[in-house]
Amino acid sequence: MTVTSEATTVWNGSLTDGSGTVTFDSSHLGTFEINWKARSEGSGSVTTPEELIAAAHASCFSMAFSHALAENGTPPDEINTTASVTFKPGTGITGSHLNVNASVPGLSPEDFERIAADAKANCPVSQALAGIEITLEATLA
Repeated sequence: MTVTSEATTVWNGSLTDGSGTVTFDSSHLGTFEINWKARSEGSGSVTTPEELIAAAHASCFSMAFSHALAENGTPPDEINTTASVTFKPGTGITGSHLNVNASVPGLSPEDFERIAADAKANCPVSQALAGIEITLEATLA
């Protein structure tokens, strides 16, 4: 079985003066504003395509890591992942940095690092982002 997820963007105006909204297929999430200024200069109140990619990457990595840890016989108590996606105007998306802190009873630091690196390389979003540098900082709590 395949699953297709959707989001819709409505954009009005030029790139630099215009703005738009993003609405997710799971409509209970609401509508999010987007604009070029937030994308190129940063914003605490308007989302960006990179923030949406970061959410997808952090979620995907956490699921892949959780699955790999369980298959190793050491299911996690908690995984906390932040993905930081970098955008440079004129160049594009240049990287994604995964910062993970996890509580995994009974797991050695060496196995933690190995399993985290494998999850980074093999989560579907990492694979979709293969054209950019993906880095990982993993801490075993």
